[in-house]
Amino acid sequence: MTEEQLLEIEKRYKATTSGQWFASIEGRDHTSGESVILRGENKRETDLYLIGGTIEDYDFIAHARQDIPTLITEIRRLSELIDQLRKSTGN
Repeated sequence: MTEEQLLEIEKRYKATTSGQWFASIEGRDHTSGESVILRGENKRETDLYLIGGTIEDYDFIAHARQDIPTLITEIRRLSELIDQLRKSTGN
């Protein structure tokens, strides 16, 4: 993966509502209302609803807000290690 690709992913991530996102699933996390993704600092931003989304879809989307920056950081860390190894071995 190139740095340009990582920058594009990072740009999309940073353009989303800040703060952690949480999936709040009817019947699993609460017993009244609808399934929703709670967004923003202290869950104060407008809720995000999916039409036709599965519980797994809600969980994936909500976790992506936290997972993507972690993955970007790890990819960059590993890329740096690979570069250091290549330089040290002359490859």
